[in-house]
Amino acid sequence: MNLTHLDDKNRPKMVDVSAKDDTSRVAVASGTISMSQEAFDAIISNNTKKGPVLQTAVIAAIQGVKKTSDLIPMCHPLLLSGINCDIEEVPSLPGFKLYVTAKLNGQTGVEMEALTGVSVGLLTIYDMVKAIDKSMIISEVQLEHKSGGKTGTFDRKDM
Repeated sequence: MNLTHLDDKNRPKMVDVSAKDDTSRVAVASGTISMSQEAFDAIISNNTKKGPVLQTAVIAAIQGVKKTSDLIPMCHPLLLSGINCDIEEVPSLPGFKLYVTAKLNGQTGVEMEALTGVSVGLLTIYDMVKAIDKSMIISEVQLEHKSGGKTGTFDRKDM
């Protein structure tokens, strides 16, 4: 198997994408955080000591997308054209599901950026309410959709 992040002398390298065509690329990732009813209620009622949890998580998710190449060694710095973040209340957990969409026109995909954004957003929720509930669980961080590039479209719902 030919590993793309190793050169012919088995040294780490960043993949050269200069020969690839620019295409419109989109990735959507999601993840969940489950917590105690007390923590969930504090977030919903905006009654936490650290401020507005969900709004802060959205900002953190956007920052996570933008900083992916600083955190993941072989990711290319990207000129992103759009980032969107949605948070869905899931009272049955209780908890939240976070979605991040990353877009660009370029030579490489944005899956890692969307996944990193979800992870950072969920970690921010944890950080902001850990004084109420240290037993929160972050789970199911996953790619939901990607389009563009030579591998085409992936949709989790089609699996």
